[in-house]
Amino acid sequence: MSLLNDLQWRYATKKMNGQAVPQDKVDYILEAARLAPTSSGLQPFEIIVVTNKELLQQIHPVAFSQTQITDASHLLIFAAWDKYTEERVNGVFKHLNAERGLPENAGDDYRNRLLGMFGGMTQEQQAAHAARQAYIAFGIAIAAAAEQKIDATPMEGFNNAELDKLLNLEAKGLKSVTLLPLGYRDEAGDWLVNMKKVRRPKELLISEIK
Repeated sequence: MSLLNDLQWRYATKKMNGQAVPQDKVDYILEAARLAPTSSGLQPFEIIVVTNKELLQQIHPVAFSQTQITDASHLLIFAAWDKYTEERVNGVFKHLNAERGLPENAGDDYRNRLLGMFGGMTQEQQAAHAARQAYIAFGIAIAAAAEQKIDATPMEGFNNAELDKLLNLEAKGLKSVTLLPLGYRDEAGDWLVNMKKVRRPKELLISEIK
């Protein structure tokens, strides 16, 4: 029941106190995100960790001036591939086979099917697929932060195009998807800290087909 207790403890922190998060805890959260499942194990995203205060000040207005951006210890930016290229997919399979001690052509049939599937998608559809994989890691990172008693604020409220331009993500073939400031709650200044956690009743959220 530990995970459920951790999830009960966490909330979308509205005000952070600026205290630094120990690096070993940040590393734990990042490793949890790295180990997250993704479609075909492609991991089509990168996680950009920002601690530079000047850069955080520049990101602040891009994220609609949410104070967690500048009050956080670390800002994690989840940025997905803008498209699936043969080079990217082939690189994943090459690394996978090398790590498992398999011949380079191992899994070629599956790899070719994947390339065929992606080839039938528009670039917009490919980017959306990659973004969904980034969201899986994003969720795992939120849970890992809760386990470590690190506060986090999941954010979709920012101007993606402006952030991509600020960080020159287009040059890397990436599109920003979500933000996750990490830090510690400011209990005196956060209006949400003592509010009851409310979720939809499970009978409205979960249905069973037997």
